[in-house]
Amino acid sequence: MESPLPILASIAAGSALVIRERRARQAVERFAAAGLETLLNAIEANDAETGQHVRRVATYALIIAEAAGFDEKRCHAIERVALFHDIGKIHEALFDIVHDHEKLSAADRQAIITHPQRGADVLAPLNAFYPELGEGVLSHHERWDGTGYPRHLRGERIPLEARIVTIADTFDAVAHSRRYRKGRGIDDAIRVISEGRGTQFDPLFVDFVLLPPIIADLAREHIASGRRGGSRRSNNRESVPDVRFRWRSESLRSRPIRAANDVD
Repeated sequence: MESPLPILASIAAGSALVIRERRARQAVERFAAAGLETLLNAIEANDAETGQHVRRVATYALIIAEAAGFDEKRCHAIERVALFHDIGKIHEALFDIVHDHEKLSAADRQAIITHPQRGADVLAPLNAFYPELGEGVLSHHERWDGTGYPRHLRGERIPLEARIVTIADTFDAVAHSRRYRKGRGIDDAIRVISEGRGTQFDPLFVDFVLLPPIIADLAREHIASGRRGGSRRSNNRESVPDVRFRWRSESLRSRPIRAANDVD
């Protein structure tokens, strides 16, 4: 009878190779996640107000995504796009414009609309790990009716992550005060989103936003972010590639998801 030792040795060698490859892949993924963490810190270091803005947008985007019933992996992808959607604004060509308290000139506005492309360019080295990230950042100013920028994408040609982030971004831009304008509050933010249904925004996700429980969640986060200055940090580290950034001390998934059929 032939000895089983050569077969066992071959199996052991194959298993060892798989383990080494897995560990190498995990090490590279952790390095990529560390790169994202560094970029997020760079946003806040260059512009604390933008850092607070993107954190709030990430929270609002997750509320919408979870109401829509997306799984955790897709929610992580949406969160990443939200956190980095404005990274192009810290480019030196735009820095003075972004920090100017005066009303933007026509030339300033033309410069500002380059920030999605600048952001996608910054994130390009991470495309192999987060393929949705650069596309989502590039597309967060596209509009459902095709009149957005930079590529004039229409409808479902706009990446799903960007369709959610643009609603969350608008909500924050209207509700919260920025250096160049005073915030108009929750009611106006909800009205602007409702009026943009089917033109600026994906109507399906607007319908989720307009559910009373989701409006209540958005309002609660709006009030809470005002109290804490827009930043939530913790010392909690989690594994990659779907890293939950340390600024968020608790997962929104700890709250029950309420969909349309849960509303009275």
